[in-house]
Amino acid sequence: MLENIIELRNLSKRYDDNQVLDNLSLDIKKNEFLTLLGPSGCGKTTTLKIIAGFEYADEGKVLFEEKDITDIPPYERQINTVFQKYALFPHMNIYENIAFGLKIKKMPKDEIDKKVKEMLKLVALEGFENRQVESLSGGQQQRVAIARALVNEPKVLLLDEPLGALDLKLRKEMQMELKKIQKKLGITFIFVTHDQEEALTMSDKIIVMNKGKIQQMGTPQDIYNEPENSFVARFIGESNIFDGVMIEDYLVEFCSTKFKCVDKDFEKNENIEVVIRPEDIKMVEPQKGMLKGKVTSVLFKGVHYEIEVNENGRKWILHNTQSAIVGSELGLDIYPEDIHIMRKVSE
Repeated sequence: MLENIIELRNLSKRYDDNQVLDNLSLDIKKNEFLTLLGPSGCGKTTTLKIIAGFEYADEGKVLFEEKDITDIPPYERQINTVFQKYALFPHMNIYENIAFGLKIKKMPKDEIDKKVKEMLKLVALEGFENRQVESLSGGQQQRVAIARALVNEPKVLLLDEPLGALDLKLRKEMQMELKKIQKKLGITFIFVTHDQEEALTMSDKIIVMNKGKIQQMGTPQDIYNEPENSFVARFIGESNIFDGVMIEDYLVEFCSTKFKCVDKDFEKNENIEVVIRPEDIKMVEPQKGMLKGKVTSVLFKGVHYEIEVNENGRKWILHNTQSAIVGSELGLDIYPEDIHIMRKVSE
C-alpha cells in the first residue's frame, strides 16, 4: 500500500541572491498532520507554495502519489489551501462562499446543497448559510475558509499560518477544532507556523526548518525532548545550553563538573553541547546540589515561576511551581535522563 502521499525531492529555490530552499527532500505520509515550523524566512511558506503549485522550484521534483506533478498547475492538483487572510468573497453569503468551487465544477444543485450542509455541520456553523461574511467573527470566517477548502474533497489540505490573526483564546479553540476535523476526515494536513506551542499541540510530525534546510524532523515529543542541535533546542521551548566534553559513554563534563548521562556513541573527549530544559532542574539546598548559584530574578508565569540563577557567571533558567528568594543561594540537581547531548554543528 502507498504510504507517502507527497514526496519532495531535492527542492532548491532562489530569489535573487537569497537561497530560500537548499536541496530539501521530504516524505509526507497519508492522513498525517505535518507541521513546517521555523522562523520567518526559513523557507516553510515557499515549500507550501511549491506543493500547491503557486510557485515552482528552480530544481527538484514534487511527487503526488508517486506521480510527478512538478509542472502541473494548482487547479489540477488534489490539494487545497487555507490562507491566514481567509480570502473569502465579501459579496457572497456563507453558503455561496462554500459552494463556489462546486459550482465551477458544474455539480448538480442537490449534490452541492448536500455537501455544503455537511461542511457547515463539520465546522459547527449550521444555520449560518445566509449570513454575510462581515457579520462573522474572525474565528467563524476561518471556519468558512476551511469548509470551502474541504468541500472539494482534496486529498491534502495546506494551511499557511491560518490561526495567525486570531486572539489567543480563539487560537487554542481552533487548534483543537482543526485537529478534530483532520482526524474525522482522515486526510493529510500540512500546516505552516512559527508558533512552537501550536506545532507541539497539533502535529503528528514536525519539520523544523532554518535557512532553507531541515534541521530536524520527528514527533513533537522527539523534537522537544531530543533536539538534534542548538538551533532546534533554542527554537522549541526554553533551554539551558552549555558547551561540554563527552568524556566517555554515559559520562559528560560541563560547568566544570562531571555528570552521569544516558547518551553514548560519541568520540572520547568529543566537544559537544548540552541542553537541559528549565523544568528538568531540581531545586535543592545549596550544600546538597550538584551545582549551586545565586538567585538573580524570580518571575511568576501563572502555572510556574521562572527563576534565574547565576552559577559561576553562567546563567541558568529554572521553571518550578515553588518560588525562590532573590539573592539567596540555591542548589541545582540534574538527573542523567534530563541531560541531552547534542553534536556540535557548524553554523
